[in-house]
Amino acid sequence: MGEPALSLQIATTVHHRIHTVTVRMDSVGWVVSGTKHLVTPGGSHRYRAGQVFVLPRGAQWEVVNDPAPQGRYVARLLCFTPELIEQFHRQFGQFAAVAPVQGCAGFDPDAAFEESFMRAVTALESDTSSHLLREHRALEVLLMLAEAGVVLPAPGELGWAERLRRLVGPSPDADWTVERIAAAFATSPSTLQRRLAQEGETVSQCLRDVRLETGLVLLQSSTLQVSEIASRCGYESHSRFSAAFRERFGFPPSQLRP
Repeated sequence: MGEPALSLQIATTVHHRIHTVTVRMDSVGWVVSGTKHLVTPGGSHRYRAGQVFVLPRGAQWEVVNDPAPQGRYVARLLCFTPELIEQFHRQFGQFAAVAPVQGCAGFDPDAAFEESFMRAVTALESDTSSHLLREHRALEVLLMLAEAGVVLPAPGELGWAERLRRLVGPSPDADWTVERIAAAFATSPSTLQRRLAQEGETVSQCLRDVRLETGLVLLQSSTLQVSEIASRCGYESHSRFSAAFRERFGFPPSQLRP
């Protein structure tokens, strides 16, 4: 049984701008210090220390993580699986009339929301918490958001590209061939490629997305060396990972290792 949600801490002392970040999981972030900017051609949103931001799955942003004014950017993230969001909508149908978040939302949390958020963080990061407790704590955060007028959209049916990303996500360093992925979905390689093409995707592009996005998270949430991160993301060399990372996000991974 998979986790209902993930808890992450993003931290950096280096100002950086990330080109075209696609939100893969519905997420709620708490800015602990520093400032987050979300930028699109149509405008921008800024969240300072103590504020909460909400990002629905599928949204795309140019993201700036700025250590100023505290000198260190830190944010706690709760990322919810589509299954949990679906469960929320089934369980709390009274919020069906509330317009779901489009793009992003933000607010100044009260003490009750902070307590709920941190209970979820504690449960998700504990090795002794049961699956039911983790699910309960994550749903509690979603319920408090909904009562504040912030509802994440129902996920609907997952597309093939998203299903592929979720398959390879836990093991981006594995030898994922088209044949192996197709076998996991009980289909043929040609059928898999055709279905992805209908969504404007390819197997290689999905794999590249997962590996580089995993690398970005590890750079921001761990102290691992770039070479170790490259290996964990399925790259045989530091240089190939760095080149692909720079092309994708607009800066080299070494920038986050001052």
